[in-house]
Amino acid sequence: MTWEVTLKVLKHKDGLKYKVTRRLPEYYTSETKIFNNKEEALKQFHEWLE
Repeated sequence: MTWEVTLKVLKHKDGLKYKVTRRLPEYYTSETKIFNNKEEALKQFHEWLE
């Protein structure tokens, strides 16, 4: 099984938000986290890639 990990930048009325998602396509399973801080989002992204 291989996770697919994505990082997207979202425009929000309060500023930019960062959405980090990991998916297991074979099982239609995903987990998403939203961050206000780019550094925290990148940290989560890299943790999920390991």
